[in-house]
Amino acid sequence: MYNEFEKQSKSENKVIASMGYKKVRLKGGLRVGQGIIIILTTLICGVFSNRPPRFAIDGQSEIVLRLKESPETKVGSHIYTLRGYDPDNDPLIFGKRNSHDSDVIRIESTGGNEAKVYLAKELDREAQDEYAIVLTLTDSHFSDHNYVTQSFLLLVEDINDNAPIFLPYQNAIEIPEGSAPGVISTLEATDADEGAYGQVVYYLQELDGDNDIFSISTHQGKGILRLQRELDYETKSLYQLRVLAIDRANQGPVNTGTAAILVKVKDIEDQPPEFVEVQAVARIAEDSPVGTKVLRVRAIDGDRGINNPIAYALDGNDLFDIDSHTGVVHTLTVLDREEESDQVNGAHILRITATELSKSAEGTQQAPSTVRTEVTIIVTDVNDEIPTFGETIYRCEVNENAQTNTPLNFLDGEVQNIVYDHDEGKNGTFRLFLDPPNDLFEIVPELAVNEANFMLRVRNSKSLDFEEFVEINFTIFAREIDEPSRWSSAHVQIFIRDQNDNFPEFTQSVYNAGVPENSELGTIIAKVEAIDVDSGDFGTMGIRYTNLRGGIAHLLHLNPITGIITIKTAGSAAFDREIISRHYLTVEAIDNVGQGNRNTAQIIVDIQDVNDNAPTFLQRQYEAKLLENKGEFETPLQVEARDLDLNGTENSQVTYEIVEGLYRMNFTIDPESGLLRPLHHFDYEELVDNNRRHVRQANADMREIELLIRARDSGIPMLSTVVPVLIYVQDVNDNPPIFQKNFYSKTVPEDLPGGSSVLQVLAVDRDGSSPNNAIVYRIQKGASDKFIINSETGVIYVAQGANLDPDLTESKRLLYTLNVIALDGGLGSSQLMNTATVNISIKDVNNKPPMLSDLPALKILENTPVGTMVYQIQATDPDQKPILRYKLNAELSETRNEEGGLVKISEYDYIGAFDLDPIQGHLKVIKLLDREKVEHIKLAITVEDLAAAKGKQIVEAFLSIQILDENDNNPKFRQPFYKQTITENSINGVMIANILAYDVDKNRTITYALEGNPAHRNLVHLDAQTGAIVVANKIDHEQHQWLNFSVRATDSGVPQRSALVDVFVTVLDENDNNPYFIGGSKNYTISENAEPGTRVATIQAADADAGDFGKITFLMDRISSQGKFSIDADTGVLTVADKLDRETKNSYNLVIEAWDNYQFGFLAGESRNAFKQVFITILDENDNAPEISLPTSCVLITEYHELHESIASIVGKDADDAATPNGRLEMAITQGNREGLFELKQLDPWNAHIYASRTLRNKFGNYSLTITTRDLGVPANIVQSNLDICVSDFNDHAPVFVRPLHNTTVRVPENATVGTMILQAYASDADMGQNALVRYRLKPDPLGSYKLFDMNANTGELFLKEALNRDKQKIHEIRIEAYDQGLPTSLSTDLDLIIYIRNVNDYEPQFIVNELSVNFTEHSDPGSERIKLPDTIDKDEMDLDDPNEAPSQVCYFILHGNEEGYFRLDPETHVLTVERQLDRELIANFTLYVKATENCANETLLQIDPMMQGQQIGHPHSDKINYDRFKHSRQLRVVNVEFEMSTPGEPDVLSYENYSGEERQLQVESPPKLDSTIVCVKVRVLDINDNPPRFRSKIFTGGITTNADFGLRFMSVEATDPDEGANAKITYYQVGDIRQTLSEGLENVRKAPFLIDQDTGEVQLNFDPQKGMKGYFDFMVLANDSLGMRDVAHVFIYLLREDQKVRFVFRLQPDELRARIDTFRDTLGNITESIVNIDEIKVHVNKDGSVDKTKTDLYMHLVEREDNSIYEVSEVLKLIDTHIESLDELFKDLNVLDTQPAEAQLLTAGPAKGAMFVWLIFTNLFMASLLVVTLALCASQRKGYKRQLRAAKVNIFRGHSSMSMQHPHEPATRVPNTNKHSVQGSNPIWLKGYENEWFKTEENLSVGGQDSLDDNFLAIGTQDMHETLKGTAKLFNNTNDLNRHFNLYNQIDKLTNNAQILARKLETTEL
Repeated sequence: MYNEFEKQSKSENKVIASMGYKKVRLKGGLRVGQGIIIILTTLICGVFSNRPPRFAIDGQSEIVLRLKESPETKVGSHIYTLRGYDPDNDPLIFGKRNSHDSDVIRIESTGGNEAKVYLAKELDREAQDEYAIVLTLTDSHFSDHNYVTQSFLLLVEDINDNAPIFLPYQNAIEIPEGSAPGVISTLEATDADEGAYGQVVYYLQELDGDNDIFSISTHQGKGILRLQRELDYETKSLYQLRVLAIDRANQGPVNTGTAAILVKVKDIEDQPPEFVEVQAVARIAEDSPVGTKVLRVRAIDGDRGINNPIAYALDGNDLFDIDSHTGVVHTLTVLDREEESDQVNGAHILRITATELSKSAEGTQQAPSTVRTEVTIIVTDVNDEIPTFGETIYRCEVNENAQTNTPLNFLDGEVQNIVYDHDEGKNGTFRLFLDPPNDLFEIVPELAVNEANFMLRVRNSKSLDFEEFVEINFTIFAREIDEPSRWSSAHVQIFIRDQNDNFPEFTQSVYNAGVPENSELGTIIAKVEAIDVDSGDFGTMGIRYTNLRGGIAHLLHLNPITGIITIKTAGSAAFDREIISRHYLTVEAIDNVGQGNRNTAQIIVDIQDVNDNAPTFLQRQYEAKLLENKGEFETPLQVEARDLDLNGTENSQVTYEIVEGLYRMNFTIDPESGLLRPLHHFDYEELVDNNRRHVRQANADMREIELLIRARDSGIPMLSTVVPVLIYVQDVNDNPPIFQKNFYSKTVPEDLPGGSSVLQVLAVDRDGSSPNNAIVYRIQKGASDKFIINSETGVIYVAQGANLDPDLTESKRLLYTLNVIALDGGLGSSQLMNTATVNISIKDVNNKPPMLSDLPALKILENTPVGTMVYQIQATDPDQKPILRYKLNAELSETRNEEGGLVKISEYDYIGAFDLDPIQGHLKVIKLLDREKVEHIKLAITVEDLAAAKGKQIVEAFLSIQILDENDNNPKFRQPFYKQTITENSINGVMIANILAYDVDKNRTITYALEGNPAHRNLVHLDAQTGAIVVANKIDHEQHQWLNFSVRATDSGVPQRSALVDVFVTVLDENDNNPYFIGGSKNYTISENAEPGTRVATIQAADADAGDFGKITFLMDRISSQGKFSIDADTGVLTVADKLDRETKNSYNLVIEAWDNYQFGFLAGESRNAFKQVFITILDENDNAPEISLPTSCVLITEYHELHESIASIVGKDADDAATPNGRLEMAITQGNREGLFELKQLDPWNAHIYASRTLRNKFGNYSLTITTRDLGVPANIVQSNLDICVSDFNDHAPVFVRPLHNTTVRVPENATVGTMILQAYASDADMGQNALVRYRLKPDPLGSYKLFDMNANTGELFLKEALNRDKQKIHEIRIEAYDQGLPTSLSTDLDLIIYIRNVNDYEPQFIVNELSVNFTEHSDPGSERIKLPDTIDKDEMDLDDPNEAPSQVCYFILHGNEEGYFRLDPETHVLTVERQLDRELIANFTLYVKATENCANETLLQIDPMMQGQQIGHPHSDKINYDRFKHSRQLRVVNVEFEMSTPGEPDVLSYENYSGEERQLQVESPPKLDSTIVCVKVRVLDINDNPPRFRSKIFTGGITTNADFGLRFMSVEATDPDEGANAKITYYQVGDIRQTLSEGLENVRKAPFLIDQDTGEVQLNFDPQKGMKGYFDFMVLANDSLGMRDVAHVFIYLLREDQKVRFVFRLQPDELRARIDTFRDTLGNITESIVNIDEIKVHVNKDGSVDKTKTDLYMHLVEREDNSIYEVSEVLKLIDTHIESLDELFKDLNVLDTQPAEAQLLTAGPAKGAMFVWLIFTNLFMASLLVVTLALCASQRKGYKRQLRAAKVNIFRGHSSMSMQHPHEPATRVPNTNKHSVQGSNPIWLKGYENEWFKTEENLSVGGQDSLDDNFLAIGTQDMHETLKGTAKLFNNTNDLNRHFNLYNQIDKLTNNAQILARKLETTEL
């Protein structure tokens, strides 16, 4: 470093400052001596020294500068700055040495130590790419040699400044059209730039835009121009191509070179002629002369470049001809338009052919090219025909009552109902009519032209009656309109066909029958009979009885012809009177052999009682515990049995006795009470162990005593039941263990492995139970860690890892003495024990191998005499009495020759040369040894101990033997003879052969000499030392085709030995013959699945030349093989090179080339070749699966689908060869056709149809068939596809009335009020869906009785519409029609009713009390409990309105509450009994309303809706039972409170299924308060414990957030027990483990995460959740009642974050939402396919913090069902949006207002402080404006709200007016524009839902006027607002609102027919 000089300079001259430069290399050429002098001078005279300057280049040896070539780098640019340093601070001068490159830069000094370098001339990389310059630097002290140089290298970098230049190319190319795609030219362009700038890529442009015809690709710098598809001269004959050569510059400008190529398309004869002149239509007169020109056509050649002449011809035609040269068409004969020929309405269609006459040579001529066209020639007509009928007589038939326009059917086959007149225009126009005219039928059309198919049809269907006439005759006429004289006629004969228009009528409307219970098979129940007035099958003869329906219909057999009903299946519970005592059946009678009209009758079957019940024990088994030596049970044991037969009779009297048991004599039982007691105590050990029953582990110290107790009744025959009783006797410990032997001994071998069993010691304990008799064994001493004992079994084992070998012990121990103790299971001091001694002896085993010492190396002379002993082997063995045997191991022995190579024993049997004595170990030579074969022998010696105890004991060693040499072998040549070839005229010295010989002896020096024919020896020379034979003289092939001589080889041994070998030299000829293939062209086949390398064939070729000239090299054209095949160049083996695919290409035509001398002469042009084509056909393999095309959507058919009609078509295809089984398919239905409804019929191997295999009647539904398709290949490819078939229901069942019965008489009091419901009709339909939707209506009757009544179309309720007048009409006959909504045809059924108007007495019988209370026992026998109701008083006097009605006694009827028929009240005796067995869990309390009346003839008159009676007697508190017409209109078969008017003798039954739970509760809790003729009977059902608890769900799910508190009770598992009191007490337990799944962060939760409250079932959090915890828990929970009845459920609890909750806002109060939360959760879960967990329900809180009690917030989260992951809020909202259409009805039903995240994400913003003030001012102004607008709106709305309040008050008064009471059906006091607020449930203050155009009618369109509320104010007194609202509330509670419902909806029905739309508008009013 220069720092050394710097330090020296500081010490001598303080002026110099430190510069810190690095040392640079000096280039001044100073010598070493001069440098030393300078250094010495500096040291002596430092103040006078001058040091050289230096370049500052940071230690670099050379300055390298890279510049872009010009113009990127401009001349004069500053390119570098030079810096220097001089230690003496002398001024520096920068310069350069003059050279060839120095003028490229210019140096300017800037003063000081720097100089700038500028570019002096332009840089061009293509001219020169680098400049080497030498820079100079001096400090002007030249005399001191302070002159330094620096190398400066300027490298010129390339820029893209040269465009590609095309080399000469062919600019015009002609291509015949139709040429195959391929290479058409090659272009090349060069670019002088380097790198990417010099690389060229070719692109192609076609000037006219046809860029898909040609393509160009870049290959090795050249552009390969290709033709992509065939050219068409007619499409385009000339293409102008522009080839662009673009360099690959990746940045900066891109240069392009252009080459233009003109491609001409050569036309060939490939286009047919074209017609250029064709007259499509020509007309010619019918009487034109022969030869008249009609038209002319002209055609030209389609090949424009050839333009061959055209010849014309006309297809076969007898009327016209064409000139073949000119194309003129003329007539041949006279024309006749009416002649029947190939013409239509005089129009002849001629087909003209134009044929091209080719000029090409005959050898290349193809089939003539033709084109066809058609022309039409119309021949004008002359009128000469009349209208003509196809037949002279027509015979038809038609059904009676056929509808208007029904066409008549022609009876004759192939009838021609045609009229024709072939004249043109008006001449061919005619009119059709009937004669004589009649109004029954008509003919159409009335007017026709030329030809018409006429039809006869019904005109008047009312007069078409089979009973009036059966046959009609008339004539039809056809007459021309212009010439009436031209006409024709035909006779018509019509037969009327009878129809089935009468219904069967049963002889009885109701059949009553009785049958004893348990009746046998075939017992006749009843016989039904019906009559039909029709004849034949339409009448009584064709009636068939069918459709027996009812609870036991499946157990009965109905004879369809006789109507006899018998028992088909006996022994069913249906014939058990104790279960069901009465059955109701219906039967149908259908005429027309069961296919026509039908009618229905009812059958009532009563079951008669038989004694058939045995006593039944309350428990299946009884158990008790008895301690040993005790005389009493721990708990008294009493058995109890009950008999279901009648109480108080001998059939139900039960007695008890012990019937079986080993110890039955030791017990006694009370025969009446069933109390069981032991007679004495028991000894546990003396009891017999009962092994038939497995005792639980907890009771292992007990033994069972089994008894069998029988309970029998006293009936005849006596019936009995037995029950097992188990008595457990508990044991006491009192016996010690006892060994079977006190001393044990055993001898074991010394090699017994660890873990082996030695012996077993066994002790027994006479105690009878565990653990008292459980024995444990221990080794007390003596084991020495060698032995262990199994504590349970007493088996002694050798310890693991222990070795019993005495040799391994110090004292060689052979005996072990063990002390073993046995302990029983007693506790503490009560534990008993015993001891035993065990001696174990060790036996020696021969288990050690022999030992063999190392063997020496031996040397033996070859040819040693046989029998010589070579060596003796000796081995030792430490075992006693070993038996050693010696032998040679040939497998491990080896030998090597002189070269060290291994010699196999198969080559030389060296083992057989020696013999080893097996006993003594003597090794002898038994065969002469040959050193030349083996020189070193390594013998493997094996010694085996035959006395080994286990396995083999073997030791091995190796004996090495060296064989010494003797001279005993002659020299041997490498080859038996030498055969060489040499080309004729070879020069002297050319090597012919190298003869080599060898000697296996050690003497290997060999000399060679020639022997043989001297003529041949003179031509060659042999080297005596090397054996090389070369050419010595000229060899001529024509003189010597071969040279034969011998060579002798002599060794150097004593004595010498020699050998002779023959040499054969063949003289080769020059290459003058071509190769040729053996055999002609062949066809080969190969499978397409052949693997690459598979041999296809061997191609053979030969060449007459020899040597390389005759060597064949095979090549193959790669284009023809497409890389799929390859050929071995030497052998000609043709193999597969790549995967084959027959479906891509099924054959190959390979071109094979055979070359001679290819390796050496191909490039020099000295090779000859031949070509051959090989055809290869690819054989198909089954490697493609079938492809099936099926309908993607469900195929819709009806249940009446015809069997022969196809349901769906299946189209299959297989890419494999269709001619082989691989491409043929087989289809079948494999799944989804369990009932065999469908079948598959395959038309061909690729097409099949699906048909119905049998009728689909009543099989409607969706079916998914699995179609399995397999091909016929081996192995077969199989695919499965699904076909969905939707079988829809067909409307083929008419509604059937269930109630009331046909012709039922209903008695109605004459004072019944308008709106009273008389009865409710109900009809069922056996169809499905819309076809089963039944509606009701009244049919008009002649007397107009239907006008007095109104029918609810949806519910079937019949109401009184107008007031009744008994004096005017006492009996009304009405007909109710029930019709379904089926498509396309609705079916209906009629029901006839008789309404009898009953006169009303003045006074009814009255009860003296309002309410009674009675009790009935649950499950008691019907009729066993009887309660008589109190009598009534009657104020009536004996004055009767009707003398025909005699006074009768007071009868009691159940008016309401017995809808399910549980009770029976005898009308006359007033005794109330149970008709059906009661179940308190179904109904615990009944409220019966009993009506007392003097009308005992018809109880249905009294069954009036309690709500209606409440209105009549003035009790306004029954409004809780409301009727919503539109709610029930959407339910198919659900009705509200129904009270039917039943027929006499049949109590009315109202099913509880028609009520919702809420409605039932309302009826029970708030019964109507009725008059004194009705008494309320409260029936309480007493409970027994007969129901287990039941969880409300088998799966409970819940969730907790990670911020929940410890101890939180977040959910509950609820179970219910239908019992009551103590029987319903439920306790809850958690059973099993609480499992964690997909959990994270829960590792530290050690205790149970959750606790279950035993009383409430609430789940309590038992750990502290933390953020980051994930997963879910699941466990089982058990619910137990007081008797041990139980139920289990599965609980899933999910961990979630607070932000995973979703909030739903409902317009419902919390209680309302909780009542419907299950429906919401289940529906939402089913639609979204997720688990819905409800977290919390709260009253809604608005954003301002206020509470809105009309809304409720529901918090919940959703869980994925598949992986139990919790949905994020965004996913939940997206899921709801996805299913919004499905959720729409649910959301509307529950008034869902909003769905949002539970935690709102607050968005904050930070406005600028400067804008805050402006923002506040704007906000205040806006709020002020909003306040003004709000006040204005309030003022404008005040008037409207006041009017609505007035409307409410008006309705208050209207509700209490006497007029309204008398006429409840009339509308309220008319208050226009306010009646929309009179609907119950509406809010008169805020409701705006009805202010729409659809609600307005003429009645409420008036504004102002005389009826305006503003003009007609009603003074209602000075009431404050509280009173007004109170009156409004009364308005909504008024029972008369039901009638106002009807008034309102009647108005609505006038405006809309869509009740569902209206209902939707009404329901969403609250929103």
